[in-house]
Amino acid sequence: MEAYIVAIAIVGAIYVLLTLGLTLQYGLTGLVNFGHVGFFAIGAYASAIVSMQGVPLVASFAFAALLAALAAWPIGLVALRLRDDYFAVVTLGFGETVRLAITSEKWLTNGVQGIPGIPRTFAGLGVGLPGALATLAAITLVCVAAALALRRITRSPFGRVIEAIRDNEEALKALGKDPARFKIQVLALGAALAGIAGAFYAHYITYLSPDQFIPLVTFYVWMAMIMGGVGRVSGAVVGALLLMLFLEGTRFLRDIAPDAISGVAMASLRFGAVGLALILFTLFRPQGLVGDYTRR
Repeated sequence: MEAYIVAIAIVGAIYVLLTLGLTLQYGLTGLVNFGHVGFFAIGAYASAIVSMQGVPLVASFAFAALLAALAAWPIGLVALRLRDDYFAVVTLGFGETVRLAITSEKWLTNGVQGIPGIPRTFAGLGVGLPGALATLAAITLVCVAAALALRRITRSPFGRVIEAIRDNEEALKALGKDPARFKIQVLALGAALAGIAGAFYAHYITYLSPDQFIPLVTFYVWMAMIMGGVGRVSGAVVGALLLMLFLEGTRFLRDIAPDAISGVAMASLRFGAVGLALILFTLFRPQGLVGDYTRR
């Protein structure tokens, strides 16, 4: 039981990092990123590949963050020329392009066969609970550092500028500010957080395949942000943990469902329950759990 709880906590912390990155991009800046899973995949594969060549894990994590941030750079240049709705489609295409590239570039990623045997974090502690607890402690520290950094950003001049981009970009231009470089920086920073989350995921799961990086992952991150509270750092944390509660809690529907319901039908019912939760949040708590309770 303890191992299961720790495993869920690690995956939840990975989603916290992903949600913090999306909160910076959309919640604070208004950039609609539907391809967040692409940066997650880049970080996971980058760290896995270089670590299997003997690169220390600390360096491989840094490389994952750097490569994901660099991948966001051309996406940021595209953002300067497109409206929000078109940019959303471009990012969705980017996420799928990354997954297709992973599938086709067998010489680098081993294609659909995936990459097994990825080194574990804290491998010296073994594959049991001690190693998992050490991994949980490490990723928790990273989540706390990222949350504090984002909170500091929101209270800085940089944070006020990116919030102005979200609220009224034309007014910001009239004041002599150039939103272009701020958008690129925000996309790169959010992508770097997703890259670090991908690195943790790769070294915890120790196996990667393209099927792990479908658009549904991006949907889950958006769901976490909406449930927690868009534009709030605390909302990203609360929303990601609530998401894991829904995803794991619905697994136990099988225990109370009639035996006549097949496994396939139960999977559909589980996703339906998650979707219903999102609809209810959108209707009755559009500001999220930690949003402004004086508004509807």
